[in-house]
Amino acid sequence: MDEFIIRALIAGIMVASVAGLLGVFIVWRRMAFFGDTLSHSALLGVALGMLFNVGFTIGVLASTLLVGLILYSFQKQKRVSNDALLGILAHSGLSMGLIALSFVQAQNTNIEEWLFGDVLSVSWSDVYFIAVIMLVIVIIMRWLWTPLLTLTVHDELAKVEGVNTNLVNLGFVLVVALLVATAMQIVGALLITALLIIPATTARNFAKTPEQMALIAAFIGVLSVIGGVYASFWYDVPAGPSIVMFSTALFFSSHAARRLL
Repeated sequence: MDEFIIRALIAGIMVASVAGLLGVFIVWRRMAFFGDTLSHSALLGVALGMLFNVGFTIGVLASTLLVGLILYSFQKQKRVSNDALLGILAHSGLSMGLIALSFVQAQNTNIEEWLFGDVLSVSWSDVYFIAVIMLVIVIIMRWLWTPLLTLTVHDELAKVEGVNTNLVNLGFVLVVALLVATAMQIVGALLITALLIIPATTARNFAKTPEQMALIAAFIGVLSVIGGVYASFWYDVPAGPSIVMFSTALFFSSHAARRLL
């Protein structure tokens, strides 16, 4: 097996596993548009990283974390609805990113690579970096799991049980932002939300507990990455969209299987 395939599989499997863990909460809390907002703003981070010569990763992390903090700060206000705010930030972030990229075209930036991902191009240094970020997210989610689950079930119940809802919400926003920033190279800015919601929604058909749903979602994400990477290699098609299409095929297959069972 070629080394670049091994690197792609390792990186993709790590991201897909953690995306499954976070995706269950994205689905339960109906936050799909939230993931879209972060992924759209990530393109602005790419441009900023190039303009200030600090690297793509630093720029993307900065932009997604900033948007995440803005969203968190607006959660308590009532004058602007959440969906309206998400729409404003998503489209303005994407537009600002495209405008900023127009100033750095001399650096031969491949915008399609950031929009749709290029997992086959990851290096070993990328793999190590992704491993560190995914480990950090897993550690944070282990601490957040019970209070976040309680908060998802009932906000008032969580407060009665002594859950610091503001801290838990902020922590979840930040880990999703970290995942989005890290996953851009795997599936691209426009497809990250699909990796979060499709495996989790598919797992819902078979899981009986939250923990089962997270594990099944991670497994479905891993299968999607393996299928998408090999399809990209053998048939010379884009890896990111291939991963999403494999995940979509598993989603529809799960519905067919559920009807037969």
